[in-house]
Amino acid sequence: MRRDQCRERWQVERLGMYGAVALGGALGSVARAWLGGVIGGALGTGFPWGTLAINVLGSFVIGWFAVATDDGARLEATTNWRVFVMVGVCGGFTTFSAFSLQTLELARAGALGRAGAYVVGSVVLCLVGVWAGVALGRGG
Repeated sequence: MRRDQCRERWQVERLGMYGAVALGGALGSVARAWLGGVIGGALGTGFPWGTLAINVLGSFVIGWFAVATDDGARLEATTNWRVFVMVGVCGGFTTFSAFSLQTLELARAGALGRAGAYVVGSVVLCLVGVWAGVALGRGG
């Protein structure tokens, strides 16, 4: 294959990958807005329960999918499917920037204990989510 043909093929493959990320990001963002509204409506807005739940769920999904679709794993997925889910959907769905802003808002409002609980709870629960996803992805 000529150098120009290789470059064109690489560009087409990259375009498909970026399209997968964009579509996944759009779907993840819409899912985040919807689920955050549902959880906020059910539990109230005094504590960012929706963001916490979304980050834990997203951590679980990325952990499970990473292991379940790894080389030799039980599910086969192309690179585009992996970036669609892991970079696009999970990236659009999880909300570290929102987490940071909400933590600052809690602290500025004088709710330092709640802000600290939110930080610790988010880190611990998201790590548990990733661990559980990896364990499930490995089959136990």
